Amino acid sequence: MGNSYAGQLKSARFEEALHNSIEASLRCSSVVPRPIFSQLYLDPDQPPFLPEDVKPKVEELDKELVHRYTQNGSLDFSNNQIVNEMEDEEEDEDMSDSSSPPIPYSQKPAPEGSCTTDGFCQAGKDLRLVSLCMEQIDIPAGFLLVGAKSPNLPEHILVCAVDKRFLPDDHGKNALLGFSGNCIGCGERGFRYFTEFSNHINLKLTTQPKKQKHLKYYLVRSSQGVLSKGPLICWKECRSRQSSAASHSAKPNSSVSPSTTPESGRANGYKSGFTQTDSSVFSPAKSSSAVNISGTQDLSRNKNIVKPLALSVQLVGKTFATAPHTLRNSDVANGNSSGGRNNVLSSTFSRPMPHSTSPSSGCFSVDQASMSSSGPPKKRHRGWSPGSPVPPPGLVVTVPTIRPVTRTEPLLSVPVPQSMLTGILQPQPIPAGETVIVPENLLNNSGIRPVILIGYGTLPYFYGNVGDIVVSPLLVNCYKIPQLENKDLDLLGLTGAQLLSVENMILLTIQYLVRLGPDQIPLREEFEQIMLKAMQEFTLRERSLQMSGQCISVSPSQLPWLARLITSVSRDLVHVVVTQNSLAEGISETLRSLNEMKHQQRLPDYVVAICASKNRGNEFCVVVLGQYQSRALAESMLTTSEFLKEISYELITGKVSFLASHFKNTSLGDDLDKLLEKMQQQRGDNVVIPFNGDVNECMSSQEAAAMVSTQDSDLDIDTFQIYQPQLTVARKLLSQVCAIADSGNQSLDLGHFSKVDFIIIVPRSEVLVQQTLQRIRQSGVLVDLGLEENGTAYQRAEKYVVRLDNEIQTKFEVFMRRVKQNPYTLFVLVHDNAHVDLTSAISSSLSHGEPSHGLADRVINCREVTEAFNLLVLQVSSFPYALQTQQSRISSNNEVHWIQFDSMEEMGSEEKLYFGLNEYSKSLQWGITSPLLRCDENFEKMVNTLLERYPRLHSMVIRCYLLIQQYSEALMALTTMASLRDHSTPETLSIMDDLITSPGKNRNGCGHMLIIRVPSVQLAMLARERLQEVRDKLGLQYRFEILLGNPASEFTVAKHFVTRLKAWRGNEQEDWAPRTYQDLEGLPCIVILTGKDTLGETFPRSLKYCDLRLIDSSYLTRTALEQEVGLACCYVSKEAIRGSIVALDLSEKEHEKANISENDADELLIDLERPQSNSSAVTGTSGSIAENGVSSSSAADKSQKQPASLNFQNVAVSSVDEGTYPRFTAGETLKQECDSLGNQMASSTTSKLSSSFVTRTFRWPNQSVKECKTLHAALPRIVILSKAAYCLLGSQKSGHLPSSSSLLPHADVSWLSSLRPLLPKDMNGEEQSLYYRQWTTARQHHADYNNQSETAGSRSFHPRRLLLTGPPQVGKTGSYLQFLRILFRMLIRLLEVDVYDEEEINTNSTESSEITQSSNDHWPDIEIFSKITFDLSVHDTKYGSMSPVYTEQLSRVKQEAKKETKVEEPRKRETVSMMLTKYSAYNTFHHCEQCHQYMDINPAAQMTDSTLHAFTFSSSMLGEEVQLHFIIPKSKENHFVFSKQGKHLESMRLPLVSDKNLNVVKSPIFTPSSGRHEHGLLNLYHAMEGISHLHLLVVKEYEMPLYRKYWPNHIMLVLPGMFNNAGVGAARFLIKELSYHNLELERNRLEELGVKRQCVWPFIVVMDDSCVLWNIHSVQEQSSPSMEPGSTNKNVSLKSVLQHIEATPKIVHYAILGIQKWNSKLNSRGSKPPFSRCHVHDFILLNVDLTQNVQYDLNRYFCEDVDFNLRTNSSGLLICRFNNFSLMKKHIQVGGQKDFAIKPKIMVSESMAPIMPLQYVCAPDSEHTLLAAPAQFLLEKFLQHATYKLFPKAIHNFKNPVLAIDCYLNIGPEVAIFYVSSRPHSINVNCEGVFFSGLLLYLCDSFVGADLLKKFKFLKGATLCVICQDRSSLRQTIVRLELEDEWQFRLRDEFQTANSIDDKPLYFLTGRHI
Repeated sequence: MGNSYAGQLKSARFEEALHNSIEASLRCSSVVPRPIFSQLYLDPDQPPFLPEDVKPKVEELDKELVHRYTQNGSLDFSNNQIVNEMEDEEEDEDMSDSSSPPIPYSQKPAPEGSCTTDGFCQAGKDLRLVSLCMEQIDIPAGFLLVGAKSPNLPEHILVCAVDKRFLPDDHGKNALLGFSGNCIGCGERGFRYFTEFSNHINLKLTTQPKKQKHLKYYLVRSSQGVLSKGPLICWKECRSRQSSAASHSAKPNSSVSPSTTPESGRANGYKSGFTQTDSSVFSPAKSSSAVNISGTQDLSRNKNIVKPLALSVQLVGKTFATAPHTLRNSDVANGNSSGGRNNVLSSTFSRPMPHSTSPSSGCFSVDQASMSSSGPPKKRHRGWSPGSPVPPPGLVVTVPTIRPVTRTEPLLSVPVPQSMLTGILQPQPIPAGETVIVPENLLNNSGIRPVILIGYGTLPYFYGNVGDIVVSPLLVNCYKIPQLENKDLDLLGLTGAQLLSVENMILLTIQYLVRLGPDQIPLREEFEQIMLKAMQEFTLRERSLQMSGQCISVSPSQLPWLARLITSVSRDLVHVVVTQNSLAEGISETLRSLNEMKHQQRLPDYVVAICASKNRGNEFCVVVLGQYQSRALAESMLTTSEFLKEISYELITGKVSFLASHFKNTSLGDDLDKLLEKMQQQRGDNVVIPFNGDVNECMSSQEAAAMVSTQDSDLDIDTFQIYQPQLTVARKLLSQVCAIADSGNQSLDLGHFSKVDFIIIVPRSEVLVQQTLQRIRQSGVLVDLGLEENGTAYQRAEKYVVRLDNEIQTKFEVFMRRVKQNPYTLFVLVHDNAHVDLTSAISSSLSHGEPSHGLADRVINCREVTEAFNLLVLQVSSFPYALQTQQSRISSNNEVHWIQFDSMEEMGSEEKLYFGLNEYSKSLQWGITSPLLRCDENFEKMVNTLLERYPRLHSMVIRCYLLIQQYSEALMALTTMASLRDHSTPETLSIMDDLITSPGKNRNGCGHMLIIRVPSVQLAMLARERLQEVRDKLGLQYRFEILLGNPASEFTVAKHFVTRLKAWRGNEQEDWAPRTYQDLEGLPCIVILTGKDTLGETFPRSLKYCDLRLIDSSYLTRTALEQEVGLACCYVSKEAIRGSIVALDLSEKEHEKANISENDADELLIDLERPQSNSSAVTGTSGSIAENGVSSSSAADKSQKQPASLNFQNVAVSSVDEGTYPRFTAGETLKQECDSLGNQMASSTTSKLSSSFVTRTFRWPNQSVKECKTLHAALPRIVILSKAAYCLLGSQKSGHLPSSSSLLPHADVSWLSSLRPLLPKDMNGEEQSLYYRQWTTARQHHADYNNQSETAGSRSFHPRRLLLTGPPQVGKTGSYLQFLRILFRMLIRLLEVDVYDEEEINTNSTESSEITQSSNDHWPDIEIFSKITFDLSVHDTKYGSMSPVYTEQLSRVKQEAKKETKVEEPRKRETVSMMLTKYSAYNTFHHCEQCHQYMDINPAAQMTDSTLHAFTFSSSMLGEEVQLHFIIPKSKENHFVFSKQGKHLESMRLPLVSDKNLNVVKSPIFTPSSGRHEHGLLNLYHAMEGISHLHLLVVKEYEMPLYRKYWPNHIMLVLPGMFNNAGVGAARFLIKELSYHNLELERNRLEELGVKRQCVWPFIVVMDDSCVLWNIHSVQEQSSPSMEPGSTNKNVSLKSVLQHIEATPKIVHYAILGIQKWNSKLNSRGSKPPFSRCHVHDFILLNVDLTQNVQYDLNRYFCEDVDFNLRTNSSGLLICRFNNFSLMKKHIQVGGQKDFAIKPKIMVSESMAPIMPLQYVCAPDSEHTLLAAPAQFLLEKFLQHATYKLFPKAIHNFKNPVLAIDCYLNIGPEVAIFYVSSRPHSINVNCEGVFFSGLLLYLCDSFVGADLLKKFKFLKGATLCVICQDRSSLRQTIVRLELEDEWQFRLRDEFQTANSIDDKPLYFLTGRHI
């Protein structure tokens, strides 16, 4: 290798060349060998031209380098014994073919007691490479590690250290004689003789020990540090014969030899193109050297090599690139072949021969092909010297041996862990007989390159012309049945034991091949399902018969005749060859017969070679000989990038010249170019009229260029709008973001952000960038998010869209800087079309792939992105399958799938329906003449003929050339040469006809678009050039445009077409040019769309045809295939699809024939039976009604008045393609592909249909009927597919074939197991995702490959990453732009709050008091204030449905009887949204830097940081001691006084009345809270302006842990457990009791310090947990008479409100102080007195000293504050409300004082009717359903709803209220309550002259006596209700109050609340006044 000899003619070299020449002439039967001198001087070692002339690509050079290694056996897969046999010429006697055992060489016996085990030295230390590969071995300087072979351990290499002076140099020379070595095992040094050394390491040789014979390999370390077998040691120059390639000498390449670094080595004059060569090439876990079927990874994805070969293809003298499809034994090595689409074992880019002028594969040039030699090599002369020009058959293609060994562990698709290296990585030895010599000229002779599908067992070696065969591992994994876990087996319906026998597998394979159609190739996925079904059937049979598996198995002797029996029905397409010794015989026989075949002979498509060997059991493989099948299989093994490179290679090297010359002539045999020239000359300067005229009309080119069109009002330019489904999906995305924020793993804190910013990353497509920019501009999202100003948004949009090209790094760094600098902005990184580039950054940088590869990984998965807490990643994809593997970075919970509408009804008002892949597949069942998905059979036939003629070219090249010719001839046929019509396929002709006639029928020249998809850029450029040339020469250059759609660049449109587009649009600027395909709406054009992938570009509605005839068997993954058909997906008019039903209902007779298929109507599948006549049924509307109306309608041509009926007739007879397209008259020409329709049919149809019916159904173009203008029909596109794609996509029609969805989802992933359930049909996105996550795994070069965490099975999801999936062109961009908008709104919404906005009630009944204070006073004057009377009416709106309190004013109000309100109907309260301010109170969702300390606590110290203190005091009310618990955080202990020991809590510190500290609020704040641990507004940090304050949460015992978790820094006051079910009254009661008790303790404590008792501050604040904002209202002076006096309100802090109130003069004389509730009318209303004496609620300062004897009712659930206010007032105490402050209360939907769900104590059934309030009470001791709710709660709820029963006289009768003594209870809004206090000296309303309609006595105490009651007068028939704790006290009360004197009771009038006795029910008695 290398140019070591540099052309010098050394004598040795001369001798060798001479020797070889003589030998060749002796052996060669046919060809004269090359003369010896040409052999020496034309050697490729001295290239006659510079490599620069050819400019090979880097990748090609790399491939070439890899080849070089393989030539030297450095990537040696072969079993080493075979290599020995090949190398050692002296070994004839040793390795003789005789079966007699070799004569052992007599060795010295080993010393006594030493170890003699093979593989260990005499000291007993292990020397085997597998054991030592991970060890660090120290060797002295100048020594190298080499591998020795022991005959007893053929599969092992023993490690030795040898002085490199005794080893040969690179040229096989200069090795010193003798030996010097050390033992690696025991460390013994200084062995001077190899014999001695071989004894020490127990080589146990049968021949004389020779270092040359037994030291075989250099050992090298891989990049992982694994020691592995390296290149062979070159002992002699002549040994290099085994390399047998003219361009390579046999030394190991210097760049790989262990002594030099890869960078320094130059291979063949080229600098090594990649680094780390040795590590990758030789690492056992990764490289081919260790390949065996079981364990290694996918080699093609090796990180360090572009394309390492899976096998060593040792090239022969031809130095040709062994054809692109040489032996590709991809993935044989690993168990993860995905239908064989992985590595190419091709040496395509090896060095050119001197006389070849390009890197083309010499194998295709005739002169070389003729110089082949044949015949097996003789024993002695196994190979040719490097100089040999003649390729000897000694070419070793070592296909790794697939042994039928039983493997239990699953096949690994990951790097083999070190523990597995033992015993697995070495291939099994192969008997020498198993070799196949590939006949010379096989491809030339037969025109077929056979594909050998590896089956089960050992595949032989291939020698000779291996370039002419391909080895495919397509089905190999199907035969290796993996071990599955039990749960998976159950899922598949298998038992663990039931595996198929080899015989069964062979028979299944044959059956499968027999069943395949002539145009199908075997598909791995399909066969896997067959295997699975077979196993399931065996399992079922086994279960039913209870038999062992043996009964079903086929015995080896039965196999041959069973196999032949199956093939007997195959019409000779499948043959079986059975041999006894080895597979090699069968394969050789097949190849020989193929080579010698006569041309007229019919070949079988498949030959199944079975070896029924007695020793090894049955083995088999399949040789594919079918012309179509073998080519399709070989091509499907290449990845997209590979076959595109292959095509460009064929074009660059001129291999297509034969084909090109074939197409120089037309189908009639004329020279095409001359013909076109002739036509051009005939035409002269004239061109075809651009539009509005027939193709035959001509005009001068100047006139044509000057023709202008008018503005087209009907041109449907899509304006951007968001549709309902997009809104729904945007909301789904938003709720998923909220779910991430709520998930509790602190990965996203939405409360932190106030702004949204974004960047959209798109694949490398100029059009896609422009399209996304357009959407951003039209959607106005930049302005909505506040990112840009209105004026600049248009220009600045470009900053937000970034292409994945080389500039992305800098742009992305700028973006990441913005992310870091704006922590309060939530950034969204949208990765659109996320499935396009999934290569990992590492693998792409090492493999020198395309420069853009791996960029997405570098950006999306980089550390900054994953760690940025303010960055969400949204990946968007139509084909997300490759992102849904086992290693996915996106949690399946974070996937948002597009909504699926199950029926038309669900779509609701949407005018357009999505028409996607499913709909296209289903449309095949519509049974229409002109289907939407088509396969051009004629084209396929032509292709097949050409494929046979040109077997060496890639089929896509042939297809493309044919397609160009088809379109060219169609153009000529339609314009000048009608004779060519019959030579174009009807499909092509009709498309071209439509394309060039449609502009002619339109005033403005609007027409259709045709897309021709040509993935190869070079072919696409060729196609465009050729078609443009034909178009221009035919004078059609003004008629339609031809564009090249190359993602890498913008497209260019001719100037006159741009002018036309501008004219149609009417208002575009001067410099406007079309940037996106949508801009081409209406332009008649052909777009030749190129590029590896389609990238999601949206096409205009005028797109009518998608020509995908080039997309064939190279696209056998789901993503690749669906992506292509995705081009045609679009939204179509609902009428169009509905129309297809309506119009079919033609007459009663036809009605019977038109069978709607069994599917639901929503699938719109129409299956028309053919009428009996030859004509087909009218399917005018056929699916193609929907055909691409995505074109827009145009103004009907008024001049052409055609009767509508005639129009319909045209439709009926013409092709639907034309008829259904808006804008063009139907039916002028009958299309050839259309079934013609009999006249009788047409006439009967039209006569039955009125013209209005037609117009209603569809809008046919150019109709004069006005109504049609309203319908803009958008119709589905027509797709022309190749046969292969059609079979997969149309498979639902035939049922049994696999559909595209069952294919491998993506080329970058592989199936985890060949046994897996079938992907069910119509599975939704979520289920599909889970399926792929379970059954697919990322390949090594996939960006997610490394996303596996250390612990098995778990993987790390990125918490802030979402995946949005939806079918192509469904509207995902609009949906994510809308998502950005609503995300921003939500963040703003988080900064807003809904507060109650309710006007006060009962204001009309208030009489303003005479006495008021000046409105300028800041505080009430106690002298004036105490004279104001208390306003008893409740004004708070929340009490609107409560009983009003009786006042004199109320008695004058006439209340009409309202309709009885429905029970339990909650009233919706008015709210309004307010922005939060810096003074708001917050819930747990708020986080900011300032209140960080206030809220958070170190979680580690959480429990220890607060202490629990019991606090006991006695309560007179409860009559017992109460024990409360305080939880006090360490930081808050300064507010409390502890005993000297510091343990016991003594009191809570209180300030003095006289304290004047401005930074302190004196009153402790108590907030009772229940059920609102997250939502309660308990963060008062901002409301208190950050000052220190004392805030106590009052919580129930059972809720304490939750509150403690969320509010660890708050002081908690925990109520005793007995109050767990109590209402809010209990909390307020205990707060007040505790505070009074604490006041006394503090007074005592401070008295000792000399402070007067009355100086201690007696107030506390009791505040609801929903108080959010506080306002101050300042009165405005009346500036002008017209202005109403009003006030302004300003937001203030709680601190300032409290400080203001606490500064009230003589404050200790007030009992309660409060503020009013805010509502929006407060400011506009006339001035109010600044202070009112009235009820206060929600937020009060309570004087616990003055109110010592007034208690809250601790039993109460409702109205406890009204009750307390009335008691306080009747005790003569002052209640003051400050009206210049107002409180905003937040509407919180959870927790708080919510009703209990009242359920029966014992549930009878789940679905019981709700319990009505009147069932809350029952007669004592009755059988009534007892309820699980507190008695007091039931009572209060009952009283609210039982007014009509209890107090009938009081209803709507406020003059006669119900008298309630010492209590206020809500007894319904229809009844007024007259409140009276029974306490002596209390202040009550004057009740003279008031007759009461009822009396309510509730738990009355001893103050209520008979005398008191006698003061009141009652109406006759007034009712009484006495409520007591139990029955005995009820009776005592009746007696004590002498009630029976005036009231009449009946026994049945006694009731109790419906509780069980344990729950202490309350009892009450009703009676009537006598």
